[in-house]
Amino acid sequence: QVQLVESGGGLVQPGGSLRLSCAASGSIVSIDTMGWYRQAPGKQRELVATVTRGGITNYADSVKGRFTISRDNAKKTGYLQMNSLKPEDTAVYYCNAEIFTDWFAKNSYWGQGTQVTVSS
Repeated sequence: QVQLVESGGGLVQPGGSLRLSCAASGSIVSIDTMGWYRQAPGKQRELVATVTRGGITNYADSVKGRFTISRDNAKKTGYLQMNSLKPEDTAVYYCNAEIFTDWFAKNSYWGQGTQVTVSS
């Protein structure tokens, strides 16, 4: 069984920073792409950023230049450094990972979500 556990959310003032972490555990052979998504109240879940196993990154236009996604393959952990936060970044942030549980089976897993609130 695979688990993704997020941490690092909270309340921050506009212009502040937060760092989210996503730790994967369980019967994992390999982790392919890891990503962060967010869902604000009344809105659909949207892509924030992704990073491949080799380190290729992709960002939503709304966060380019402010957020940085990274990962530590040895620790099976992904990160999202969020700087210059804006009230419109307020949302529940979800970690997603494409994980091989054996050499032939790859599935998509989600974390439980962590709340990020940007407010003065």
